[in-house]
Amino acid sequence: MKIIQDGFNEKKIRLETEDDLWVLARIASKGMNIGMLGERRDPTTADTGGGRSKSAERKKMYIRLDVENSEYVDFSDNLRIHGIITEAKFDIGSHHTHIIKVRDEISITRQSGFSKIDEDLLKESVTASGREEIALLVVESDEIIHFGITPRGLIEKGMWTMRGGGKRGDIKSSSAVADSFRKQVASEVNDSIGKSVVIILAGPGHAKEKLKSELTENFGMNIAKLIPTSMGGRGSANEVLREGLAGQILENYSIIKETELLQKAWSSLATDGKVAYGSEMLEKAMNEGAIETLLINADLLRSEDKIGEMRLSDWVKKLDDIGGDLVQCSSEHDDGKQLLGMGGVIALLRYKIGA
Repeated sequence: MKIIQDGFNEKKIRLETEDDLWVLARIASKGMNIGMLGERRDPTTADTGGGRSKSAERKKMYIRLDVENSEYVDFSDNLRIHGIITEAKFDIGSHHTHIIKVRDEISITRQSGFSKIDEDLLKESVTASGREEIALLVVESDEIIHFGITPRGLIEKGMWTMRGGGKRGDIKSSSAVADSFRKQVASEVNDSIGKSVVIILAGPGHAKEKLKSELTENFGMNIAKLIPTSMGGRGSANEVLREGLAGQILENYSIIKETELLQKAWSSLATDGKVAYGSEMLEKAMNEGAIETLLINADLLRSEDKIGEMRLSDWVKKLDDIGGDLVQCSSEHDDGKQLLGMGGVIALLRYKIGA
């Protein structure tokens, strides 16, 4: 994300990645006004029945609207924001939908100013701008899965498999089938993954070395790293993230920080007990100043959920008084989903607190 104009209650931004759409989907809510170039049908071409002709000319214009709600499938191509038009050449007061895509420039306004939690997400998105797109291929002899890794998510983008029944035949025949399978996958990977994408191959055994040879020798693709893992499938991708096996390639990605901290929380649950979850225990930890890092689902933080008598978004402000850190987590990776299953909030503590 690039912030072109940064004010107290208005910002002009350029969306540069799908992660930027994810961030905007989190902060776009009632009370926000969003302006961008859009299209409306010209009302001067109404049909004789008083309605608006579907064949009427669509005119491009700048449209601002007060946000009512939004629709977004995480890490998809566009974000749909619905609202009421407050500024345009015509149709003031009508409903409109902004369809926002990567590379769009928009103006976002909140008269009361932006909250700290929204400002933090925006700053993280700016910091992440320009980071390389990562393709992680988990390679086994009879199955290859393509995962996209963004600063906020682990997304399965494709799968090639020879599994599903049938006789294996003799070793020579099976070897020929495996070679043909690998060549087919290499060709499709070359077609679907851009030259600027950083490619990591991971998995158990030696199948990844053979795929690397196909990709480099036949298609000139650059493989950034080969990573041996103890398992295949999605478990292999999680192993790369949780163990930090990609090294410097991913070290500054939010997903690595989130995964590392959540793994620490799961470990603390089973060992030293320096962790708190559940409304009563979290309140106690905050009141005692024991919270070192609070991990919370980014959507839950903007909901009406409460800790005790306070909304979560207000309760987390107490962290400033005790010197605690706030980490807003995505649910687009497995540890983030596990956090949601535990209520969406967990705290790493400076010391163990009593029940």
